[in-house]
Parts: sequence; structure tokens; C-alpha cells
Amino acid sequence: MNKIALLEIPIRIDDYYPFLQSDEAGGICLFIGTIRNNNLNKEVRSLDFEAYSPMAVKQIEHLIEAARGQWPLKNVVVIHRTGVLNIGDVAVLIGVSSVHRSEAFASCQWLIDHLKKEVPIWKNEFYEDGSNWLVPNP
Repeated sequence: MNKIALLEIPIRIDDYYPFLQSDEAGGICLFIGTIRNNNLNKEVRSLDFEAYSPMAVKQIEHLIEAARGQWPLKNVVVIHRTGVLNIGDVAVLIGVSSVHRSEAFASCQWLIDHLKKEVPIWKNEFYEDGSNWLVPNP
């Protein structure tokens, strides 16, 4: 099963962990991406994420299906924030459950790397001296 969402409200990890649990899963891997206070040698004040939601959700669905083609995954969660986020806020949560831990780790890393490259979610970083739209990259 899959759970995908783009949210304008804070991501609460406890809301998604039970979905990942499975009697058949021996490994659950979570990636939690947070907003850090420094990038490009500048002090970051906040970020603003924008997404073209219909396309972003469709692309995330494709990524999950591609991951399922490579690893025997049980349940997958991909949640991404939109709107203004402050330092320390959770920007993205990716969770996977699998029979074995190696598949859980590998698929979780693959999903975040490809999400950052391929999904139409853009971020504008705000600094003391202005802002900068960042091109997605791993």
C-alpha cells in the first residue's frame, strides 16, 4: 500500500509510522528531511516550497512503482510539505517497509534521491540578503 501527500501543515511522524507496519516486514526505514540553517555559505532564514500538485503526486506514484519493481516493498509513505517552513521543520518524510532491512534502506535512499531530481517541487530559500530559487538536485 502507498500513502502520498503534499501538506501545508506540519508533518507528524507518528501519523505515518503505523501505516508502515506490517507483520511481514522485518525492516522499516524512515528518511526525515529537515530545514537546516545554512546553505550555499549563507544563513538560511526560511524556505518556501511550491508544487504543481497533480503532476507531483503522479510522479511520486511512478517513483514508488519503480521502487516496487526493484525491491519487495510492503508499504510506502511519501509526504512533502509546501508553503513556508522554518529552520528545524520537517520538509519531507519517506518511509518504506520491507521483509529485510537492506531493501528498506536501499529503496528509501533511492526514493529521496529521485524525488529531489524528478518531482516538480521547488524551493525558494530566504536569506538575510534576499532569496534564491534552487534547482532540484540530489
